[in-house]
Amino acid sequence: MTARILDGKACAAQIQAELAGQVAEFVTRTKVVPALDVVLVGENPASQVYVRNKALACEKVGMRGRLYTLPQSTTTAELLELIYRLNQPAADQPATHGILVQLPLPAHIDTTRVLDAIDPRKDVDAFHAENVGLLVQGRPRFLPCTPRGVLELCQRSGISLTGRRVVILGRSDIVGKPLANMLLQKGADATVTVCHSRTREVAWHTREAEILVAAIGQPRYVTAEMVRPGATVIDVGINRDAMGKLCGDVDFDAVQQVAGAITPVPGGVGPLTVAMLLLNTLTAAQLATNCTPLTP
Repeated sequence: MTARILDGKACAAQIQAELAGQVAEFVTRTKVVPALDVVLVGENPASQVYVRNKALACEKVGMRGRLYTLPQSTTTAELLELIYRLNQPAADQPATHGILVQLPLPAHIDTTRVLDAIDPRKDVDAFHAENVGLLVQGRPRFLPCTPRGVLELCQRSGISLTGRRVVILGRSDIVGKPLANMLLQKGADATVTVCHSRTREVAWHTREAEILVAAIGQPRYVTAEMVRPGATVIDVGINRDAMGKLCGDVDFDAVQQVAGAITPVPGGVGPLTVAMLLLNTLTAAQLATNCTPLTP
């Protein structure tokens, strides 16, 4: 058996085409162009690629994207000053609907203070404590981009979540925790197990999964022996192996022979993360103009 490939790139392109129509309709109705401001601190090569992709994606759907590039030496106070300006732009400055600070930040910057400083109504990454709380309560303002991309890919690929046993490898604030919360909500209705660095018998848990999500940042950690035959395997990892080759958290070639469906790296969840960011930005613009937002 060879697994069906879940093409995140094609799925994201479809979503962006739909979104371009929604943005055009919104601009016609309100005369407001949804605007996303992205802040990049330092010279992390991967982060530079990510922010370029986000800027290009904004252009494709008719949004305004603006990039602020700050040096590695930027202090927490200097970064906070910029965020405060973006939260409340001057009268002669264009409106900002979404603010995204590209992670990871340099080690000397207080990431929690920075994320907490973003206006939660402009927090299109959904990292602010207020937005996390709304998500846990089942009434989200925004849905975190990568977890939302995972759910969107499943839905558009005909993979039901209701009552299914889902195992998530990783408990990060970016993927593992929010994804677990989203899968538990009514409408998704999955049965969720989260494995982490202190979990015993990890392979036992993963072999029980009907849907396995790998988000731990370890190259090719998930082997064929860890996967239940016919399971759906979602690989969120982005790594470089010893040869410098881009790879995920899943041993793709081996697991593909066992799984029923699998995402590749690249071309799986990554493109959907960007598409979900654009959806959140449109939602933020709708909220700012008292228009009826899309349901997260």
